[in-house]
Amino acid sequence: MSSKERPTLGGARIKTRKRNIAAPLDPTTFADAVVQIYLEHEGDLELVAKSIESADLDFSRYGDTFFEVFFIGGRTQPGTVKPEEGDRHPYAVLNCEPARQNILPSVLYIQKILRRRPFLIKNLENVMRRFLQSLELFEDNERKKLAIFTSLTFSQKLSGLPPETVFQPLLKDNLVSKGIVLSFITDFFKEYLVDNSLDDLIALLKRGKIEDNLLDLFPIQKRTTEAFAEHFSKEGLGTLVEYNEKKMFDVKLKDMKSALTTLIAENADITEVIETVKQRHKESKLPDIEVVRILWDAIMDAVQWSGKNQQQNSNLALRQVKTWAKLLDSFCTTAKLQLEIMYKIQIQCYEDAKLMKLFPEIVRSLYDEEVLAEDTILMWFRKGGNPKGRQTFVKSLEPFVKWLEEAEEEE
Repeated sequence: MSSKERPTLGGARIKTRKRNIAAPLDPTTFADAVVQIYLEHEGDLELVAKSIESADLDFSRYGDTFFEVFFIGGRTQPGTVKPEEGDRHPYAVLNCEPARQNILPSVLYIQKILRRRPFLIKNLENVMRRFLQSLELFEDNERKKLAIFTSLTFSQKLSGLPPETVFQPLLKDNLVSKGIVLSFITDFFKEYLVDNSLDDLIALLKRGKIEDNLLDLFPIQKRTTEAFAEHFSKEGLGTLVEYNEKKMFDVKLKDMKSALTTLIAENADITEVIETVKQRHKESKLPDIEVVRILWDAIMDAVQWSGKNQQQNSNLALRQVKTWAKLLDSFCTTAKLQLEIMYKIQIQCYEDAKLMKLFPEIVRSLYDEEVLAEDTILMWFRKGGNPKGRQTFVKSLEPFVKWLEEAEEEE
């Protein structure tokens, strides 16, 4: 062997790594095979489901195509809802009548398929998301069929379908502005409430993250509580209107209380606070009695309590009441509103142990600051209707009431 030749191991075989060559996608053949199953059984979904379950088809690869055939009757062009060339069948969801009795069998059929092949739920999500984002490409009656199908999937608790998948695509500005989303969601609500309660619907909307944004389903020029009430009342969904009115009411209460608590905690000028409350009261159109309740809660919520030091807490509470008495006086303008403040004081003193013994002192302080009239105090003492701690508080207020009555007799 020449000195220039390199030594080698005799009989050694040089191995080369094999490439994983993926088979080319062929959704057309898959779609045609599924279509033939529908045609062979003339749309009998019981028989179709059995054949689908036993078919030697690559559902993991062509799951989206399977649902295109299910909804439309054949393949769709990539990225659209337009039919692609190839075999089609007439038993698809969008080919039936827009009524629950015609669409429910399709939902039950899909339930069976998903029990056998649960991984297909992701493909159902994909196709539904694509269709809902493209609602403007469907006819009115086709959108209604999709709405009914979608509502029935949740009524029938179709395994694994997240509400967010359905509702979030609907918030596209172009769909909302044309009123397409409002029409779709109205059909959805009406169908869903056939089998479910309003509480069920609200829970579903919360899971879909749109419960707080129902007005966003309306075109921007109609995005008002009045338009909401008019539309859904006309559609026979009065319970939804009542729910939304209560929710908007609670939001207004929360916003006003939050703003007021901040102003009080920051020791804002009392005149500024009064003007702020008057402005918000006017804008929110909240009832006077609710404003008075908010005032008391905000005043007491702003107190920085001192742990277990009872005497210090008592002083803090009485100082707070005296400091903001003018604010209460500006809005407690009738005997009814003054009586409401007494009830608020009664309930808070009953529920908060550190205030239990302060009831008569708070009442006396508000009397001295001319927030509570003598007649109001006597009315509460003689006929007050709230039972919480009443017997204890009546007894504790007796000396003050006796003093009022004696002063009245002297006059």
